[in-house]
Amino acid sequence: MTDTQNDPATLIDRLGLKPGHATVVGLQWGDEGKGKVVDMLAAEFDAVARYNGGANAGHTVVVGDNKYKLHLMPSGVLYDGKVNVLGNGVVIDPEQLVSEIIGNRERGLRIDTSTLFISNRAHIVMPYHKAQDKLQESAYTMPNALEQAIEGIGTTGRGIGPCYADKALRSTAIRAADLPDFDKLRHQLHRIVPIKNATLKALADYTGEPFEPFSADTLLDWLRPLAKVLVPHITDTASLLHKVTTDDKRILFEGANATLLDIDHGTYPYVTSSNCSSLGAHTGTGVPGHRVPNVIGIVKAYQTRVGGGPMPTEQNNAIGERIREVGREYGTTTGRPRRCGWIDLVALKYTASVSGATSLCVMLLDVLAGLPELKLCTAYKIDGKTLDCFPATSEQLAKAQPVYQTLPGFEGPVEGCRSIAELPENARGYLKFIEQFLGVPVVLASVGPKRDQTAVR
Repeated sequence: MTDTQNDPATLIDRLGLKPGHATVVGLQWGDEGKGKVVDMLAAEFDAVARYNGGANAGHTVVVGDNKYKLHLMPSGVLYDGKVNVLGNGVVIDPEQLVSEIIGNRERGLRIDTSTLFISNRAHIVMPYHKAQDKLQESAYTMPNALEQAIEGIGTTGRGIGPCYADKALRSTAIRAADLPDFDKLRHQLHRIVPIKNATLKALADYTGEPFEPFSADTLLDWLRPLAKVLVPHITDTASLLHKVTTDDKRILFEGANATLLDIDHGTYPYVTSSNCSSLGAHTGTGVPGHRVPNVIGIVKAYQTRVGGGPMPTEQNNAIGERIREVGREYGTTTGRPRRCGWIDLVALKYTASVSGATSLCVMLLDVLAGLPELKLCTAYKIDGKTLDCFPATSEQLAKAQPVYQTLPGFEGPVEGCRSIAELPENARGYLKFIEQFLGVPVVLASVGPKRDQTAVR
């Protein structure tokens, strides 16, 4: 980094973090910039543990002239010698993970059995999960008995939901602990594959989509070289992390997706299939909640969403298009254009509360530079009533009309600011309004994609 104010050796103190572990969690619908914050903080932590999701996540981190796109890898791999853990709450796409391991090794990153650990309790995403994902989405969007068109969930098609479903079903699941024993795997797959083929054929017949039955032996052949790469990294990561805590070392828990996509607390059913609020860090790694005093909520300076589901502050106009283009709002994983709009403080107050945020990092503030005015949603109007709470159903949220507070905009460029005090007055006022409304301190504002383009309190 080029600025001593932003030196990682002093960053934890400057952010006002308490001694001990920390969780980094998205508070919107994902894509907030969690990877950049984890990357910045990783230098001060001994281990980085990913606790949920799968290859449907995408973190982009820019270090100097190098851009790293990570889907399964914890962001700590960008620092030499850090302990990186894929916890039991993660679902592992073996092909994707092996590709990331090999690809990042070729780029000079140290990824070996002393730096990357995979939970033996993590579940494995199989090719039939991806087929099921796509067929189910196709079936769901077909006209129903009332001849009504139905909006899809907006799945990435990476097999995440079906893999988590098998985790709950138990008898059709495969875990990382099963990969070393191919005799056991052969028996498992010869029992599972006929069930999957029957299910998928029924979905294919219903949708009219093509389907090629899976072969257990072909899947074993597909898994064998992947398992050879992954098995040396598989271990009891819960025990590993507990040892880290007893050695007085610090763990940074990295969440994928975000709180509004949480299976329990998000905008159901337009959510992902895991607990991606900060609460998932504990079930997804085996480290209890009282051990983690810091929850760093990551927030975009505006709002975005990918896929289906209501978004009250969405701007289907020139403002939304400007935010999309200036912010390069296209999915890391899918390349899909993101829906863009003004920041929604009603939703954020809810997610900050659910995740127990102790501090906030506001990302992509530079994208708003040059707009004459900035709007912040502070309440909803639903059926003529003004509400300041977040509704439980997507049907209610779809009715919500945002009530806005308008603040003056600020001029750029802000990319050279390295402390919040250096930001333009109106930019500081914008951050202050967010902080006061949510009751959580803003400790960092990102003013560009690079690691050192960060304004710290």
